Amino acid sequence: MTTEYEKERLKRLRGLDLLDTPTNESFDRITRMASQIFDLPIAAVSLTDEDRQWFKSRVGVEHWEIPREKACCGEVADTADVVVVNDLLESDFYKDSVLADSGIRFYAGAPLMTRDGFSLGAMCVLGTEPRDVTEQELSALHDLSKMVMSQIELQHAVGRVDSGTGLPNYLQFVEDLEDLARDNPKQTYYAMSVELIDLSEASALQRVMGPSYLENLSIAGSEVLQEMLGAKARIYHIGPGQFAFVDSGSKQHIAQQANDLYETLLAIRLNDASPFMLRPVIGVAPFQVGVNPPGNILRIAHSASRDARSEEVAVGWYNEESDQSHQRRFGLIANFADALKAPNELYLVYQPRLDNASGKCVGAEALLRWQHPTLGNIGPAEFVPLIEKTPLAKELTDWVLRNAIQQAQHWHNEGHTLQLSINIAAANLEEDSFCERLLTYLNDAGLERSAIELELTESSLMNNNHKASQQLQCIADSGLSLAIDDFGTGYSSLSYLQTIPARVVKIDRSFVDEIESKPRNQALVRAMVAMTRDLGYRVVAEGVETEAAHEFLKSLGCDEVQGYFFAKPMSADDFGRWHHGTLA
Repeated sequence: MTTEYEKERLKRLRGLDLLDTPTNESFDRITRMASQIFDLPIAAVSLTDEDRQWFKSRVGVEHWEIPREKACCGEVADTADVVVVNDLLESDFYKDSVLADSGIRFYAGAPLMTRDGFSLGAMCVLGTEPRDVTEQELSALHDLSKMVMSQIELQHAVGRVDSGTGLPNYLQFVEDLEDLARDNPKQTYYAMSVELIDLSEASALQRVMGPSYLENLSIAGSEVLQEMLGAKARIYHIGPGQFAFVDSGSKQHIAQQANDLYETLLAIRLNDASPFMLRPVIGVAPFQVGVNPPGNILRIAHSASRDARSEEVAVGWYNEESDQSHQRRFGLIANFADALKAPNELYLVYQPRLDNASGKCVGAEALLRWQHPTLGNIGPAEFVPLIEKTPLAKELTDWVLRNAIQQAQHWHNEGHTLQLSINIAAANLEEDSFCERLLTYLNDAGLERSAIELELTESSLMNNNHKASQQLQCIADSGLSLAIDDFGTGYSSLSYLQTIPARVVKIDRSFVDEIESKPRNQALVRAMVAMTRDLGYRVVAEGVETEAAHEFLKSLGCDEVQGYFFAKPMSADDFGRWHHGTLA
């Protein structure tokens, strides 16, 4: 019959998440010390489970566990006191035990006591010959058991266990995998990453539901995971609504387990209701212990779960190509700060804009390029959208502004009254001093306001707030031209045209591409040109690549054109020579 003490004792033991975990050097060090102090071949940190003795650490023992029945360590747990058996064969109780049958004659064990008086098991030493024990040895055994408990408390309390779920955390995951690598080098396992919610929505979820919501959801999720995977499963709480665990077996077994787990997670309830924004996904990543670093193992499992979410499937398997693509993107972000400071990585090229009425070049668009020191030429379509989502967006635009204005100054000093178009990001409109700084650059260069035009995408203009509106108005009031770039790709509502102080609309190249053979594109562009011109905008068509497209756009009354049919983006020197040729 299980007593209340035993129920509480087992609850505390299992709450520490020690059972069936990998070996740990911190415990092994103490076990070796015990063997040396007693000059005995066998020592162990033995934890007393419901029906077994399980060894967290062992010296001189091949097996991981023995039955609890007639185990000396079980007596230590029951009595919470030191147990010494000088000769098991002379003991009426232990002479037919598993230990005695295996050749053990001597046993001494000191209890592993929690601060509230529960014995988890024993720090024990064993020998194959009968012997006595001295008071000094007993004192040492007590000290060793306290050292073990200190280590248990340290691992549980200092950054190893999540206080809400009671599960081990990322730091413990790393240490356990390091221990697993020592015991099972190069064996194949599967890392499973479980997300209960879309992590990109976590901030909004906390704002709406309160900070305790995610913790409660995590607790509910941990209980469901533990119930399905079993009490022996080692589950880690990695972050809000995020879990990880490691399993072995065939790929088919893992796939079935992941799908079953997904279905189970859908049934999570909070206060008898389905949790708000519950959208579980599971990522699966095979790995070899000791080959992949623990931190990378969790990263690739997380990458698989992110792929599952982006592909809107329940379970995602690690894809090396997708992972490398993500790593490349983040590598570019990491390298860009250095590129801003390097003398020759970033540079500008210039694509002409031609007036349709006169056929003359009236301006150019400054386009950014990046010559990466190891990856070579990186196209702006790849790196600019990445940088625009980081604080580096402001520094990027500042670099472009300073270098483009310097080039515009050079051209104007040579007598070329070209207007230079410069792309800026939505983040620049969040800067209190953006407009003021831009005007300072122009004044320092001695340039008229007409020398520069700023381009902002339709989407970024739609997302502006009060601060952005102030910056836009400052730009307009100063006499600078503002152009809406990529027109037609952002929003179906055109009401923003009434409030944005722009003068120019640039029709996106996706509508101009093969326009001569696409009636739908022709109808769309015809409507865009008519509407925007009626509203007083100057209309520029991007991406003109054929004479037929150019002639069609001219017939619509499009004011300016830009594209490969006239010239590709060029260096400043090549642009200068090209421009001189058009004037000749």
